[in-house]
Amino acid sequence: MHSKERIGHDEYQNTADWLMSHTKHRPLVAIICGSGLGMLADTLKCQDSFDYSNIPGFPQSTVQGHAGCLVFGELKGKSCVCMQGRFHMYEGHSLLKTTFPIRVFKLMGVETLIVTNAAGSLADGLQPGDIMIIKDHINFPGLVGLNPLCGPNDDKFGPRFPAMSGCYDKGLRSLMTEIAKQMGVAALVQEGVYAMVGGPNFETIAEAKLLHRLGVDAVGMSTAPEAVVATHCGLRVFGLSLITNKVVKSYEDSESVNHEGVLEVGQLRSQTVQQLVTELISRMEINNNENTNNAS
Repeated sequence: MHSKERIGHDEYQNTADWLMSHTKHRPLVAIICGSGLGMLADTLKCQDSFDYSNIPGFPQSTVQGHAGCLVFGELKGKSCVCMQGRFHMYEGHSLLKTTFPIRVFKLMGVETLIVTNAAGSLADGLQPGDIMIIKDHINFPGLVGLNPLCGPNDDKFGPRFPAMSGCYDKGLRSLMTEIAKQMGVAALVQEGVYAMVGGPNFETIAEAKLLHRLGVDAVGMSTAPEAVVATHCGLRVFGLSLITNKVVKSYEDSESVNHEGVLEVGQLRSQTVQQLVTELISRMEINNNENTNNAS
């Protein structure tokens, strides 16, 4: 079940060194954009952009709605790096590869990881177009041994047995709730539990009913491995799910979901997500002076 692939600390460091030699930005915030949400990177100022294919060690993104670019720049005066497109287990990547950028970001000085995704709603109170602040997750692949931390532990990144009980930063979650109120979009935003399934197929009705009974509010095919590795590395993690569809939970329901519909809702709500994330970064307490001094 476990992949025999190993990625040594030197490989992460080589990629971090390559990036730092090609950009003067020293990001303290990393943002991973989910399906249809990549335009967030377009708002960065003083951009340096790199195709994944040109970055040593980076895998390639193959999913429609994921551009496959790493964009460095400034947002509200803070240095950030934005992934336009993530990597998924269902594309054939190992979990070490899907989470490879997280450890590279850590070595570059990133302190906070913001993850966004498109997700299907299982909660009756979450409608397409709503935005869910991730309070916690259920990592179904991880529960059966498909975990990015499997294999020898690299103590330079974190401990053998990291706690996940506080994976999603409570302070940032509270701040986002306050921002949503002040922006007048509180009716669209609520907290909930995200579940990761392997994909790439959408869930059967029986699977959807099971997830709903387990207390899952939204389901998708990403995010959990990235959050696990980021927590292992000591990064603050904040997550948002854009609800793009209602998951079918009844055999009498004739509706079905498709990826094109997911992207369509992403486009409709992308500006709101962009505004929320921008304001969150603007109000974050991070030491940008140290970042500037290191940007030599």
